[in-house]
Amino acid sequence: MKILAYLTRDVLQHTVAVSFTLLVIIFSGRFVKYLAEAAVGNLAGDILLPVMFFRLPGFLELILPLGLFLGILMAYGRLYVESEMVVLSACGVSPTRLAGYTLASALLVMALVALLSLLVTPLGAARSSALLDDPETSQGLQTLAAGRFQYRKSNGVVSYAERIDPDSGVMHSVFLSQQSAAPGGGTRLTITVASEGEIVLDSTTGARYLELRDGYRYSGQPGELDYEVVEFERFGERIPEPEGGIRSVPRVDARPTRALLESTLPEERAALHWRLSLPVTVPIVALIALSLSRTDHRRGRYIKMAPAFALYLIYLVLLTKARSAMEEGAGPLVFWAVHLLYGTLALGLLYGDTLRRRWYARRARGVADASA
Repeated sequence: MKILAYLTRDVLQHTVAVSFTLLVIIFSGRFVKYLAEAAVGNLAGDILLPVMFFRLPGFLELILPLGLFLGILMAYGRLYVESEMVVLSACGVSPTRLAGYTLASALLVMALVALLSLLVTPLGAARSSALLDDPETSQGLQTLAAGRFQYRKSNGVVSYAERIDPDSGVMHSVFLSQQSAAPGGGTRLTITVASEGEIVLDSTTGARYLELRDGYRYSGQPGELDYEVVEFERFGERIPEPEGGIRSVPRVDARPTRALLESTLPEERAALHWRLSLPVTVPIVALIALSLSRTDHRRGRYIKMAPAFALYLIYLVLLTKARSAMEEGAGPLVFWAVHLLYGTLALGLLYGDTLRRRWYARRARGVADASA
């Protein structure tokens, strides 16, 4: 029990340190990227921190397995460099027993990742989507702020809404103005006025539309008599979303796990198996890290960091490809084939040296018997 407590404490300390460092790096990068969206008017700045807070579990569910993977490499690498593993091996700690000690730490992380993946992350994604879909919490052409003109540098749109209902989000007395290049040269001005407007969300695709009702659209070149006037009862325009932006998270990620269990849609079934796959990766990468942590004082404990990280990255890429394949109609076996492949690799790395030494020992005894 003392050995188990010692190894578990060392692994978890390194895991927490690595995970915290990775979280700060990733969270800061995303925050700067989303802050740029707020600066150009894609969303209100006051909801940026709440949205990032709700997205935090989604970051953690991916960071924790990697943190454990690197934590085992660093913790056990230190034990190998300082010859503590040699002492443990001399005291009868076999690779199987060491794997059991390692899985004790992995099961704790696995339980936490399962909680995040199956429960907390979908709840956070739903809360962040609710904030982003609220017309009161966005800006620019996509949605309007009541009582003031707004200008978007990206497409030159000036927008205004006299009033926005706080409950329904319906905008009253809407005005939009946009300048564009005319075909024959010069500037073409398009002005749209409507009695009311609303942001409409397509539940199937997740796309947002600005829908205006009971209004007029004037389009022409200033100083010319050639103007086009269109009267409409309902006018809709899709709201463009920046690629990789804060709203680029798939809508299915906000669906509760229980709803995914009852669904037959390929996209939702793929999301379900993705959520189930994240906890499964934890014990597999723990055993791989245990095998790759073998080193000595001369080589140092960081010698295998690069190939180990590449192996982990390939694992995630294969799982991502499996999700895409399942969304296109493939069966769930594509997911579990990846886990089976890496599980076999983990066992091969763990017992490969032992089996090789036993084979050489038997061969040496056979040569000695033949010589006798």
